[in-house]
Amino acid sequence: MIGFIVAGLVIGALARLIKPGKQNLGLLATLGLGLVGSIIGGSIAAAIGTGDIWELNVLGFVVAVVAAIALIGVAEAIAPKRKDLAHR
Repeated sequence: MIGFIVAGLVIGALARLIKPGKQNLGLLATLGLGLVGSIIGGSIAAAIGTGDIWELNVLGFVVAVVAAIALIGVAEAIAPKRKDLAHR
């Protein structure tokens, strides 16, 4: 379980580094999006027969990072901007 959390944090951090621009996400949001990305990556790897959902391999890791990047984009799109909150 601890390995899963660490992997989620690493995946989330890598996704934030790869995605251009500044993201307004905290540590918990990064961890959460990384965990969801790792579940997606593990599920896809298991579906194509290259690993297990709890055993993240290279393909699953790459898919997890790509999924986390997409999730960060979605989170940014639906989250209110800090400038918008200041003008309310």
